[in-house]
Order: sequence, then structure tokens, then C-alpha cells
Amino acid sequence: MDKQVIIYPEEVSRELVQTAVTYGIRNIYAKNQLPEELSIEQLNLYIEEPTGQIKIASREGVEESIKIIVKEPEDIEKILSAVEKGYRKIFVDTYSWKIIPLENIVAELQKMDVKLYAYGSNVEEVESLLNVLEKGVDGVVVKIKKTDEIGRLAEIFKQIRFLDILDGEVTEVENIGVGDRACVDTVSILDPGEGMLVGNFSRFFFLIHNEGTGSPFTSPRPFRVNAGAVHCYVMMADGTTKYLSELSAGMRVLVTTLRGRARPVTIGRVKIERRPLKIVRARVGEAEGSVILQDAETIRLVSKDGEQISVTELNPGEKVKVHVSEQKARHFGKAVEEFIIER
Repeated sequence: MDKQVIIYPEEVSRELVQTAVTYGIRNIYAKNQLPEELSIEQLNLYIEEPTGQIKIASREGVEESIKIIVKEPEDIEKILSAVEKGYRKIFVDTYSWKIIPLENIVAELQKMDVKLYAYGSNVEEVESLLNVLEKGVDGVVVKIKKTDEIGRLAEIFKQIRFLDILDGEVTEVENIGVGDRACVDTVSILDPGEGMLVGNFSRFFFLIHNEGTGSPFTSPRPFRVNAGAVHCYVMMADGTTKYLSELSAGMRVLVTTLRGRARPVTIGRVKIERRPLKIVRARVGEAEGSVILQDAETIRLVSKDGEQISVTELNPGEKVKVHVSEQKARHFGKAVEEFIIER
């Protein structure tokens, strides 16, 4: 993720700074002071002065920035004025009204060469600020009260944004009888080409397309992915995996395009129902994998050419989009290096 997180500790301590560095967070915000605990070469220090000026000190030197308080619509003019004066990093504090004012500011600045930073009162606000008008702000200053909040904050910035999507050759398509499959409804409209990464094994995932196309007998449901049998792995937003049977409302799953661009979406509902199933096997080089899907026309994979192809029309020799993981083993969903055989 190109966006920055800047932690604003309620109380600075060496433990807090060391924890932040451990999670890869090196931006620390302080008010009109430079605590001894922060005089560490590997940090970027954001010092707010009483005048509203912000000094950004790093190994590259010191950069001047500015903080602007926005309480009224007219205050947005102060931001535009700061840009005209040459400021290229603007810190905007919108107090209680956070999202709507920031939407207006993002819209105003979208064609300007300037980075916009917002203030979050807590970790829970961060993701909303990062996605204002989809583009979001360039960074967030987050107030931190406890050291354990840093781990939660780091997870937001570790979300996967790109994965290698390959062409897998289908080797077998076979009916295997009746079983339980999971239909995953998200709170987002998925685009053509987007789907979830699902597979029988932790090293080999198939791109299962969303149901946005519809059919003569069903309406389009672009928020839905009929993902597969309940035992299958699905890739989550943070790169871990869960069994489809474990998913529930509020969890965040990864959706990916056929070109590998990924984004997190939130699950609104999961439906598990008994249906006829098919197993699809495929390979990429020496890597082999499989997935078990409902045997129905509306369940589609993505072909080599980017076209949707129904599991009912899939034949050996055809190419479908897959992701092959470098990590072959999982322990409670997390990738680990260990010997494992999956069949």
C-alpha cells in the first residue's frame, strides 16, 4: 500500500516506539517537542508547532508542512491557498465531521500535485479515511492509547493489493455427487473479471467469478460469489486463508481481478446449502491443484482470454485463471514453511 500511517501516541514510550518499528511503522507524530525516546535514526518524526507548522524530520533532512483546521466549508479555501504557497503535504483536521468534508477536499485536490493527510481519533476510523471517494487520503495520523493498537493498525496497511494470476491448464472435470457449498454475499458490487480465490489446497487457488452476469433464469447478483464446497480454502484480505465453512458476516475476504489487482471486501452473509458438485483439477508446470464447485451454469471461472466460462461447459485442455502460492503449508490459515502433502 502506498499510503502512510503516522502514529500519534497519547504517551510516548520506548516500548511503544520499538513495537511500531517491529510492525514496520516508522512515522511518529508529536506536538511541539522531540522526546528523547524518538531520537532514533530509523524514524520519521512529525513535529507539530503552535503555529500550525509541521516539521517532518528524517534521514533525508527536514521538510516543512502545515496543519489546517476545517470546521466550515469556507475553510477549504485555506487548503487551496496553502497549495498555492508551495506546500505539497497538507494535514487536515476535520474534527467531528470527518468523511463529508474530506470528500469535498479530495475532490478539490484530485488533479493537484499534493498529498493529503487526515487525523483519525482511533484505529477504527483509519480504513474509512483511506477510502474516502475511493481514492482516499494519502496518509492518516492516528491517535494511539495502547501499544496493542499498533498491531491492529498494521494489519490494515498489510492488506494485499496484487497477486500473480497465472493460466492453469484444466486436466479433469468430474461429477462427484452431492455436498454442501458456500455462497458468499459481500457488501460490495464486484466488477466484471473480479472473483474470489478458492481451492482444495493451500498452495493452488482458482479465480471463481462473481455472479454479475446472470442468466435467462436468474437475475445478476454482482455482490455474490458461489465459492465452492465448505472445506475449500478462500484467500482473506490479509493473505491468510479460512475454510469457506468458517466465513461469516463482517469478515473481510480478498477479491481479485483476472490481472491480479486485489482489494478487500466485507462479507454480508454466507449461505451454505446442499447441491450437486463437480471437481475441477488443473496444473501450472509441476504445480497441481483442484477445487470443488456447485454443478450449475451460474458458477463461472475465468478463461485464459478473460472470458467467463461456466463449470458446466469446462473441459480438459482449457486454460483458467489460477494463483499458485509459494507457501505450501498453512497453520490455522497462516502460511508456514514445513513439509506437507495434499491430495
